[in-house]
Amino acid sequence: MAVTHDHVVVAEQPSDKLTLLPLTALVVGSMIGGGVFNLPSDMSRGASPGAILIGWIITGLGMLMLALVYQSLANRKPDLNAGPYAYARAGFGPFIGFNSAWGYWLSAFLGNVAYAVAIFSALSFFIPAFGDGNNLISILGASVCLWLIHALVLNGIKQAAFVNIVTTVAKLVPLFLFILIAIVAFNWDRFTFDFWGRAATGEGAGLGSIMDQVKSTMLVTLWVFIGIEGASVYSARAARRSDVGRATVIGFLGALGIYVLVSMLSTGMLSQPELAGLKVPSMAGVLEPLVGRWGASLVNIGLMISVGGAFLSWTLLCAEIPYTCGRDGTFPKWFAAENANGSPVNALWATNILIQVFLVLSFFSKSAYQFFYFIASVAILPPYVFSGAYALKLAMTGETYGPGDKARRRDMIVGLIATLYGVWLVYAAGLTYLLMCAVLFAPGILVYARARREHGEPAFVGKELPIAIGIGVLALLALYLMWTGRISPF
Repeated sequence: MAVTHDHVVVAEQPSDKLTLLPLTALVVGSMIGGGVFNLPSDMSRGASPGAILIGWIITGLGMLMLALVYQSLANRKPDLNAGPYAYARAGFGPFIGFNSAWGYWLSAFLGNVAYAVAIFSALSFFIPAFGDGNNLISILGASVCLWLIHALVLNGIKQAAFVNIVTTVAKLVPLFLFILIAIVAFNWDRFTFDFWGRAATGEGAGLGSIMDQVKSTMLVTLWVFIGIEGASVYSARAARRSDVGRATVIGFLGALGIYVLVSMLSTGMLSQPELAGLKVPSMAGVLEPLVGRWGASLVNIGLMISVGGAFLSWTLLCAEIPYTCGRDGTFPKWFAAENANGSPVNALWATNILIQVFLVLSFFSKSAYQFFYFIASVAILPPYVFSGAYALKLAMTGETYGPGDKARRRDMIVGLIATLYGVWLVYAAGLTYLLMCAVLFAPGILVYARARREHGEPAFVGKELPIAIGIGVLALLALYLMWTGRISPF
């Protein structure tokens, strides 16, 4: 089964041959997941309508370039099939490749923590005792679900294809209903009031400069597009190879259109402070005043089913990442162990223990869902940045290109923009989240050194040691700032 962030996609059948329309539908389904249900609040938390619009323009261009990068690399480097981190390793050495794999794994299991919080926050609409999804009873409920799935996977039981059908319907029905109602209820005067968030008092107060507002939207937009690298997995199923690139672009634009409509239409129905104050899923809070409790119920049920399917699929994927890395030598071989049922037993235990630890830590967070998806979004930046840089490197050196290949200039521009977009995301993430991510990346240095020793190779070569020292120094600085209360991990 092919799995991508925030969702499940259908099981691959070798005999299937997909034309442009179903291929496009698969691409759309692979990108639209649970994050869209909280876009009204997440986008408005620190930005005005004008800044949100600019944020989507930047994201649209950057993510389109990244989608084209993965499509190009899938065709030019078909032998690199161990995930996006394989491109980082091929282009910039084993240590960079490892950190991309480590970041991908961090993003995967931290995303699962965010999913768990979102599920129980939505459930609190029906059972108020679950609160914001990170109180004691919610953590206990999420923990039970986590270890039940753990037991199922250890016994070789994996998700069925019907999960995709259920979750796809569950997320698309409330989304289209929300958009239709929002178009009718849209208030132009409310939308344009303090469009740039510059009012000295009232709704736009305290949002900061346009640049600050746009930066505040970047990790939100990245979160809802994580998994865009999964579009290239459909290449082998296409009736025509050329349809894959077209489907990627059309599918991406479809997902972008839904995201923009959900977030922008919301600003024409509620004020910025009202949107920012809504609980997860905020789409329910926008819809309920318009149509009544049934609308909010539909959104909450849709989110629980959709994100529940994602939680199931990503429990498997979270273990698959270190398992695959253990087999190819990126991680220590301990992670490659299987049980009698063929399940990645050690990788699964390591992953789910970490998920459990962060579920407990979510209890101390005031905005657990946002905190964990912000960290997950920052953690996945290394594979994204270095994927774009690898595509740029191939185009600049001419590797895989023939003499006079016209695609080379185009791919150079695409790779450059994708790389610059990744660097911009690093800047937009802000120092606090980067430092906290350094704390999570630092233990990876020891894991990497262990993997290298197993293959009789030196832990670090060339510039790798200064990079490792730099990560360690940033982690120590972050711990010091947390200890002194200058930054808060929650």
